[in-house]
Amino acid sequence: MRPRQPIPSNMLGAESQGMIGYVLAQELRNARPERQVATLLTQTLVDRRDPAFQRPTKPIGPVYTAEQVLALGETRGWSFAKDGAGQRRVVASPAPIEVIEQSIIERLMRDGTLVICAGGGGVPVAKDAAGRLIGLEAVIDKDLAAALLAIRLNVDRLVILTDVEAVYRDWGGPYATPLRMIRADDPAGQTYAEGSMGPKVRAARQFALATGREAFIGSLDDVTGVLAGSSGTRITP
Repeated sequence: MRPRQPIPSNMLGAESQGMIGYVLAQELRNARPERQVATLLTQTLVDRRDPAFQRPTKPIGPVYTAEQVLALGETRGWSFAKDGAGQRRVVASPAPIEVIEQSIIERLMRDGTLVICAGGGGVPVAKDAAGRLIGLEAVIDKDLAAALLAIRLNVDRLVILTDVEAVYRDWGGPYATPLRMIRADDPAGQTYAEGSMGPKVRAARQFALATGREAFIGSLDDVTGVLAGSSGTRITP
């Protein structure tokens, strides 16, 4: 019997989009039965020459022992990074260039459909020499993909919801302070953790600078307050 081949991460990403999209669509339909809701499997175009492919940083999958890392590195060519007492596989996180299904999303929106799309940043794809789409084992940052789509769709606002109240100055320190407003064009703006708030602030800044409109970052539990400006962080152009 031939050994079972691992399922590529891009296919697993497509599977996750479907599962999570199903749950979101069902809950939204239950909450707003008068609205049409659609989950759209979404592909995001990247450049195979993106430098991120030379520096994989996004951890995926389980934690492996040193013996497993050695074996998997030899047989599958995977890259790994330390995670606690073990190591996890890491893949590239290339910049999103285009959402392949953008025109479909636009048509659905014009018809009044609430569209769930670009889950997990979208399934990463590239074009081969013949212009055909091929899947890649990578992870696209979901916040940057959301900002790209929001800019291309010319939406009124970009709202990024997470599990904390707002963007904080000195997060994790004794003097952590929530920031109620960030100027997108502030060259002296502080840096934020890449594994958490950094991509969200970068995405919000990209949207604000590209559109001249505001973006918001805040807690999923208080989306009304985030939109009203009474909680969360507002990113202004």
